[in-house]
Amino acid sequence: MFEELDLNGKSILISGGTGSFGQHMVSHLLDRYDLRRLVVLSRDEAKQSDMAMRWPSVKGSPIRYFIGDVRDQARLEMAMQGIDIVVHAAALKQVPAAEYNPFECIRTNVMGAENIVQAAIRSGVKQVIALSTDKAANPVNLYGASKLASDKIFVAANNLSGQDGPRFAVVRYGNVIGSRGSVVPLFKRLVEDGATLLPITDDRMTRFVITLDQGVRFVLNSLSMMDGGEIFVPRIPSVRVVDVASAMAPALEQKIVGIRPGEKLHEVMITDDDARDTYSFDDFYVIEPSLHDWDRQREPKESLGGQRIEGDFRYASDSNSHFLSVEEIRVLLGELKLLPVSA
Repeated sequence: MFEELDLNGKSILISGGTGSFGQHMVSHLLDRYDLRRLVVLSRDEAKQSDMAMRWPSVKGSPIRYFIGDVRDQARLEMAMQGIDIVVHAAALKQVPAAEYNPFECIRTNVMGAENIVQAAIRSGVKQVIALSTDKAANPVNLYGASKLASDKIFVAANNLSGQDGPRFAVVRYGNVIGSRGSVVPLFKRLVEDGATLLPITDDRMTRFVITLDQGVRFVLNSLSMMDGGEIFVPRIPSVRVVDVASAMAPALEQKIVGIRPGEKLHEVMITDDDARDTYSFDDFYVIEPSLHDWDRQREPKESLGGQRIEGDFRYASDSNSHFLSVEEIRVLLGELKLLPVSA
Protein backbone atom coordinates (compact mmCIF):
# COMPACT_ATOMS: atom_id res chain seq x y z
CA MET A 1 0.00 0.00 0.00
CA PHE A 2 1.27 3.47 -0.82
CA GLU A 3 2.01 5.95 1.95
CA GLU A 4 -0.42 8.45 3.41
CA LEU A 5 0.03 12.08 2.39
CA ASP A 6 1.75 14.31 4.95
CA LEU A 7 -1.19 16.37 6.19
CA ASN A 8 0.58 18.42 8.85
CA GLY A 9 -0.39 22.07 8.49
CA LYS A 10 -3.23 21.29 6.05
CA SER A 11 -6.83 22.44 6.22
CA ILE A 12 -9.38 19.68 5.57
CA LEU A 13 -13.17 19.69 5.21
CA ILE A 14 -15.27 16.54 5.58
CA SER A 15 -18.78 16.76 4.16
CA GLY A 16 -21.14 14.44 6.00
CA GLY A 17 -18.55 14.58 8.75
CA THR A 18 -20.91 13.44 11.52
CA GLY A 19 -21.48 10.02 9.92
CA SER A 20 -19.65 6.84 10.90
CA PHE A 21 -16.89 7.40 8.34
CA GLY A 22 -16.57 11.10 9.15
CA GLN A 23 -16.22 10.55 12.87
CA HIS A 24 -13.61 7.84 12.37
CA MET A 25 -11.67 10.09 10.01
CA VAL A 26 -11.79 12.96 12.50
CA SER A 27 -10.34 10.67 15.17
CA HIS A 28 -7.63 9.41 12.79
CA LEU A 29 -6.62 12.90 11.65
CA LEU A 30 -6.51 14.46 15.10
CA ASP A 31 -4.49 11.55 16.50
CA ARG A 32 -1.85 11.61 13.77
CA TYR A 33 -1.51 15.11 12.35
CA ASP A 34 -1.01 18.68 13.41
CA LEU A 35 -3.72 20.18 11.21
CA ARG A 36 -4.23 23.87 10.66
CA ARG A 37 -7.99 23.39 10.39
CA LEU A 38 -10.49 20.53 10.32
CA VAL A 39 -14.04 21.44 9.29
CA VAL A 40 -16.90 19.03 9.97
CA LEU A 41 -19.78 19.94 7.67
CA SER A 42 -23.18 18.30 8.12
CA ARG A 43 -26.84 19.15 8.59
CA ASP A 44 -27.13 17.09 11.79
CA GLU A 45 -27.02 19.53 14.70
CA ALA A 46 -27.45 16.83 17.34
CA LYS A 47 -24.53 14.73 16.09
CA GLN A 48 -22.32 17.80 15.87
CA SER A 49 -23.16 18.58 19.48
CA ASP A 50 -22.28 15.01 20.48
CA MET A 51 -18.99 15.18 18.57
CA ALA A 52 -18.12 18.50 20.21
CA MET A 53 -18.29 16.79 23.60
CA ARG A 54 -15.42 14.54 22.51
CA TRP A 55 -13.55 17.00 20.28
CA PRO A 56 -14.36 20.54 21.51
CA SER A 57 -13.99 23.46 19.14
CA VAL A 58 -11.84 25.55 21.46
CA LYS A 59 -8.79 27.75 21.15
CA GLY A 60 -5.81 25.63 20.20
CA SER A 61 -7.93 22.94 18.52
CA PRO A 62 -8.19 22.86 14.70
CA ILE A 63 -11.70 21.40 14.62
CA ARG A 64 -14.70 23.50 13.63
CA TYR A 65 -18.34 22.46 13.18
CA PHE A 66 -20.36 23.90 10.30
CA ILE A 67 -24.10 23.32 9.94
CA GLY A 68 -24.72 23.04 6.21
CA ASP A 69 -26.07 20.91 3.39
CA VAL A 70 -24.37 19.85 0.16
CA ARG A 71 -27.52 21.07 -1.59
CA ASP A 72 -26.51 24.63 -0.66
CA GLN A 73 -23.64 25.75 -2.90
CA ALA A 74 -23.26 29.16 -1.25
CA ARG A 75 -22.81 27.53 2.15
CA LEU A 76 -20.27 25.12 0.70
CA GLU A 77 -18.25 27.98 -0.75
CA MET A 78 -18.24 29.71 2.61
CA ALA A 79 -17.15 26.52 4.38
CA MET A 80 -14.35 25.85 1.86
CA GLN A 81 -12.58 29.16 2.28
CA GLY A 82 -8.93 28.40 3.04
CA ILE A 83 -9.45 24.64 2.68
CA ASP A 84 -6.76 22.51 1.00
CA ILE A 85 -8.52 19.11 0.86
CA VAL A 86 -12.20 18.13 0.72
CA VAL A 87 -13.31 14.61 1.62
CA HIS A 88 -16.86 14.26 0.31
CA ALA A 89 -18.70 11.67 2.41
CA ALA A 90 -22.19 13.18 2.51
CA ALA A 91 -24.89 11.10 0.79
CA LEU A 92 -28.29 9.55 1.15
CA LYS A 93 -27.22 5.91 1.43
CA GLN A 94 -30.26 3.80 2.34
CA VAL A 95 -31.46 1.80 -0.70
CA PRO A 96 -35.16 1.57 0.30
CA ALA A 97 -35.26 5.25 1.32
CA ALA A 98 -33.82 6.29 -2.05
CA GLU A 99 -36.38 4.17 -3.91
CA TYR A 100 -39.22 5.79 -1.94
CA ASN A 101 -37.80 9.34 -2.05
CA PRO A 102 -36.13 9.57 -5.48
CA PHE A 103 -36.09 13.37 -5.79
CA GLU A 104 -34.39 13.75 -2.41
CA CYS A 105 -31.77 11.16 -3.38
CA ILE A 106 -30.97 13.00 -6.62
CA ARG A 107 -30.79 16.40 -4.91
CA THR A 108 -28.25 15.18 -2.37
CA ASN A 109 -26.21 12.60 -4.27
CA VAL A 110 -26.13 14.11 -7.77
CA MET A 111 -26.82 17.83 -7.41
CA GLY A 112 -24.83 17.80 -4.18
CA ALA A 113 -21.84 16.42 -6.11
CA GLU A 114 -22.14 19.26 -8.62
CA ASN A 115 -22.26 21.78 -5.78
CA ILE A 116 -19.12 20.31 -4.20
CA VAL A 117 -17.31 20.60 -7.54
CA GLN A 118 -18.40 24.19 -8.19
CA ALA A 119 -17.63 25.32 -4.64
CA ALA A 120 -14.19 23.66 -4.67
CA ILE A 121 -13.24 25.35 -7.94
CA ARG A 122 -14.42 28.75 -6.78
CA SER A 123 -12.78 28.43 -3.36
CA GLY A 124 -9.32 27.39 -4.52
CA VAL A 125 -9.33 23.91 -2.97
CA LYS A 126 -6.36 21.73 -4.01
CA GLN A 127 -7.78 18.19 -3.84
CA VAL A 128 -11.25 16.65 -3.61
CA ILE A 129 -11.79 12.95 -3.01
CA ALA A 130 -15.33 11.57 -3.03
CA LEU A 131 -16.57 8.39 -1.41
CA SER A 132 -18.47 6.05 -3.70
CA THR A 133 -19.92 2.57 -3.29
CA ASP A 134 -19.86 -0.84 -4.92
CA LYS A 135 -23.52 -0.21 -5.77
CA ALA A 136 -22.39 2.40 -8.33
CA ALA A 137 -21.03 -0.32 -10.63
CA ASN A 138 -23.78 -1.82 -12.81
CA PRO A 139 -26.43 -0.18 -10.59
CA VAL A 140 -29.86 -1.77 -10.13
CA ASN A 141 -31.25 0.76 -7.65
CA LEU A 142 -31.52 4.54 -7.51
CA TYR A 143 -28.91 4.89 -4.81
CA GLY A 144 -26.35 3.08 -6.98
CA ALA A 145 -27.39 5.02 -10.09
CA SER A 146 -27.10 8.33 -8.24
CA LYS A 147 -23.62 7.43 -7.01
CA LEU A 148 -22.58 6.39 -10.52
CA ALA A 149 -23.71 9.81 -11.73
CA SER A 150 -21.78 11.38 -8.84
CA ASP A 151 -18.64 9.42 -9.78
CA LYS A 152 -18.92 10.63 -13.39
CA ILE A 153 -19.32 14.23 -12.17
CA PHE A 154 -16.16 14.07 -10.05
CA VAL A 155 -14.10 12.46 -12.82
CA ALA A 156 -15.30 15.00 -15.40
CA ALA A 157 -14.74 17.88 -12.96
CA ASN A 158 -11.05 17.73 -13.84
CA ASN A 159 -12.02 19.11 -17.26
CA LEU A 160 -13.46 22.20 -15.57
CA SER A 161 -10.82 23.06 -13.01
CA GLY A 162 -8.06 24.24 -15.34
CA GLN A 163 -4.32 23.88 -15.02
CA ASP A 164 -4.10 25.15 -11.44
CA GLY A 165 -7.54 24.22 -10.08
CA PRO A 166 -8.45 21.35 -7.79
CA ARG A 167 -7.90 17.72 -8.69
CA PHE A 168 -10.88 15.38 -8.23
CA ALA A 169 -10.86 11.62 -7.65
CA VAL A 170 -13.13 8.90 -6.27
CA VAL A 171 -12.74 6.03 -3.80
CA ARG A 172 -15.08 3.06 -4.29
CA TYR A 173 -15.34 0.31 -1.70
CA GLY A 174 -17.77 -2.23 -0.28
CA ASN A 175 -19.96 -2.54 2.78
CA VAL A 176 -18.49 -1.11 5.97
CA ILE A 177 -18.81 -3.73 8.70
CA GLY A 178 -21.23 -2.62 11.38
CA SER A 179 -22.33 0.59 9.63
CA ARG A 180 -25.93 1.77 9.69
CA GLY A 181 -28.06 -0.22 7.26
CA SER A 182 -25.68 -3.19 7.16
CA VAL A 183 -26.75 -6.64 8.28
CA VAL A 184 -24.41 -6.85 11.29
CA PRO A 185 -26.23 -4.39 13.61
CA LEU A 186 -29.55 -5.98 12.58
CA PHE A 187 -28.36 -9.47 13.51
CA LYS A 188 -26.78 -8.15 16.72
CA ARG A 189 -30.01 -6.50 17.83
CA LEU A 190 -32.12 -9.56 16.99
CA VAL A 191 -29.84 -11.91 18.92
CA GLU A 192 -29.69 -9.62 21.95
CA ASP A 193 -33.49 -9.25 21.87
CA GLY A 194 -33.89 -13.02 22.06
CA ALA A 195 -34.79 -13.85 18.45
CA THR A 196 -35.19 -17.52 17.60
CA LEU A 197 -34.11 -17.14 13.97
CA LEU A 198 -32.19 -14.76 11.71
CA PRO A 199 -33.70 -13.54 8.41
CA ILE A 200 -31.59 -14.20 5.30
CA THR A 201 -32.61 -12.53 2.06
CA ASP A 202 -30.96 -15.19 -0.12
CA ASP A 203 -28.57 -17.94 0.92
CA ARG A 204 -26.37 -17.25 -2.15
CA MET A 205 -25.84 -13.57 -1.33
CA THR A 206 -22.27 -12.25 -1.04
CA ARG A 207 -20.81 -8.87 -0.16
CA PHE A 208 -17.45 -7.10 -0.10
CA VAL A 209 -16.54 -5.97 3.43
CA ILE A 210 -14.18 -3.35 4.82
CA THR A 211 -13.65 -1.89 8.27
CA LEU A 212 -13.99 1.81 9.04
CA ASP A 213 -10.30 2.05 9.82
CA GLN A 214 -9.38 0.43 6.49
CA GLY A 215 -11.74 2.77 4.65
CA VAL A 216 -10.29 5.91 6.25
CA ARG A 217 -6.71 4.83 5.60
CA PHE A 218 -7.49 3.95 2.00
CA VAL A 219 -9.04 7.37 1.36
CA LEU A 220 -5.99 9.13 2.81
CA ASN A 221 -3.60 6.85 0.92
CA SER A 222 -5.44 7.57 -2.34
CA LEU A 223 -4.92 11.30 -1.80
CA SER A 224 -1.16 10.76 -2.03
CA MET A 225 -1.40 9.02 -5.42
CA MET A 226 -4.20 10.82 -7.25
CA ASP A 227 -3.48 12.86 -10.37
CA GLY A 228 -7.18 13.51 -10.92
CA GLY A 229 -9.92 11.43 -12.51
CA GLU A 230 -9.08 8.09 -10.93
CA ILE A 231 -11.45 5.71 -9.18
CA PHE A 232 -9.52 3.86 -6.46
CA VAL A 233 -10.75 0.39 -5.48
CA PRO A 234 -9.20 -1.54 -2.57
CA ARG A 235 -8.61 -5.28 -2.67
CA ILE A 236 -10.85 -6.46 0.18
CA PRO A 237 -12.41 -9.78 1.17
CA SER A 238 -15.90 -11.06 0.49
CA VAL A 239 -18.31 -12.73 2.88
CA ARG A 240 -21.37 -14.90 2.46
CA VAL A 241 -24.30 -13.45 4.36
CA VAL A 242 -25.16 -16.90 5.72
CA ASP A 243 -21.62 -17.11 7.13
CA VAL A 244 -22.07 -13.74 8.87
CA ALA A 245 -25.24 -15.09 10.50
CA SER A 246 -23.45 -18.29 11.52
CA ALA A 247 -20.55 -16.33 12.99
CA MET A 248 -22.85 -14.13 15.07
CA ALA A 249 -25.36 -16.76 16.17
CA PRO A 250 -24.26 -20.30 15.33
CA ALA A 251 -27.16 -21.88 17.22
CA LEU A 252 -29.95 -19.89 15.59
CA GLU A 253 -32.03 -21.05 12.64
CA GLN A 254 -31.75 -19.02 9.42
CA LYS A 255 -34.92 -18.23 7.49
CA ILE A 256 -34.92 -17.17 3.82
CA VAL A 257 -37.14 -14.08 3.46
CA GLY A 258 -36.36 -12.93 -0.10
CA ILE A 259 -34.33 -10.12 -1.64
CA ARG A 260 -35.55 -6.58 -0.93
CA PRO A 261 -36.51 -4.23 -3.78
CA GLY A 262 -33.40 -2.75 -5.39
CA GLU A 263 -31.05 -5.24 -3.72
CA LYS A 264 -28.33 -7.16 -5.58
CA LEU A 265 -27.43 -10.81 -5.09
CA HIS A 266 -23.73 -9.99 -5.50
CA GLU A 267 -21.79 -6.73 -5.66
CA VAL A 268 -19.41 -5.53 -8.37
CA MET A 269 -16.68 -2.92 -7.95
CA ILE A 270 -15.01 -3.16 -11.35
CA THR A 271 -17.14 -4.06 -14.36
CA ASP A 272 -15.92 -5.82 -17.50
CA ASP A 273 -15.97 -2.50 -19.35
CA ASP A 274 -14.14 -0.61 -16.58
CA ALA A 275 -11.43 -3.29 -16.66
CA ARG A 276 -10.06 -1.92 -19.95
CA ASP A 277 -8.91 1.19 -18.09
CA THR A 278 -7.87 -0.52 -14.86
CA TYR A 279 -4.43 -0.97 -13.32
CA SER A 280 -3.70 -3.62 -10.71
CA PHE A 281 -1.50 -2.98 -7.66
CA ASP A 282 -0.71 -5.31 -4.75
CA ASP A 283 -3.46 -3.97 -2.48
CA PHE A 284 -5.77 -2.01 -4.77
CA TYR A 285 -6.93 -1.22 -8.29
CA VAL A 286 -7.04 2.11 -10.09
CA ILE A 287 -9.63 2.81 -12.80
CA GLU A 288 -8.22 5.52 -15.01
CA PRO A 289 -10.60 7.93 -16.79
CA SER A 290 -11.54 6.55 -20.20
CA LEU A 291 -12.05 10.03 -21.62
CA HIS A 292 -10.07 13.05 -20.49
CA ASP A 293 -8.57 16.08 -22.14
CA TRP A 294 -7.48 18.16 -19.16
CA ASP A 295 -4.11 19.76 -19.65
CA ARG A 296 -2.14 18.19 -16.85
CA GLN A 297 0.80 15.86 -16.68
CA ARG A 298 -0.22 12.45 -15.36
CA GLU A 299 2.15 10.04 -13.69
CA PRO A 300 2.02 6.75 -15.64
CA LYS A 301 0.57 4.09 -13.38
CA GLU A 302 3.17 1.60 -14.65
CA SER A 303 5.91 3.82 -13.19
CA LEU A 304 4.22 3.48 -9.79
CA GLY A 305 4.14 -0.31 -9.94
CA GLY A 306 0.76 -0.80 -11.57
CA GLN A 307 0.03 -3.43 -14.21
CA ARG A 308 -2.63 -2.80 -16.82
CA ILE A 309 -5.46 -5.35 -16.73
CA GLU A 310 -5.42 -7.53 -19.84
CA GLY A 311 -8.22 -9.75 -21.10
CA ASP A 312 -11.54 -10.43 -19.41
CA PHE A 313 -11.75 -9.19 -15.84
CA ARG A 314 -14.52 -8.42 -13.38
CA TYR A 315 -14.04 -7.66 -9.69
CA ALA A 316 -17.17 -9.00 -8.00
CA SER A 317 -18.01 -10.28 -4.53
CA ASP A 318 -19.05 -13.75 -5.72
CA SER A 319 -15.90 -14.40 -7.80
CA ASN A 320 -13.45 -12.73 -5.39
CA SER A 321 -10.39 -14.87 -4.61
CA HIS A 322 -10.52 -13.91 -0.92
CA PHE A 323 -13.48 -15.03 1.21
CA LEU A 324 -13.55 -14.84 5.00
CA SER A 325 -14.44 -18.08 6.78
CA VAL A 326 -17.05 -18.21 9.54
CA GLU A 327 -14.31 -18.23 12.17
CA GLU A 328 -12.46 -15.32 10.53
CA ILE A 329 -15.70 -13.33 10.47
CA ARG A 330 -16.29 -14.09 14.12
CA VAL A 331 -12.75 -13.04 15.09
CA LEU A 332 -13.09 -9.80 13.11
CA LEU A 333 -16.46 -8.95 14.64
CA GLY A 334 -15.04 -9.70 18.08
CA GLU A 335 -12.14 -7.30 17.50
CA LEU A 336 -14.62 -4.62 16.40
CA LYS A 337 -16.87 -5.35 19.42
CA LEU A 338 -19.78 -6.16 17.13
CA LEU A 339 -20.66 -9.62 18.37
CA PRO A 340 -23.95 -9.95 20.28
CA VAL A 341 -23.55 -9.86 24.04
CA SER A 342 -24.96 -13.35 24.32
CA ALA A 343 -22.71 -14.76 21.56
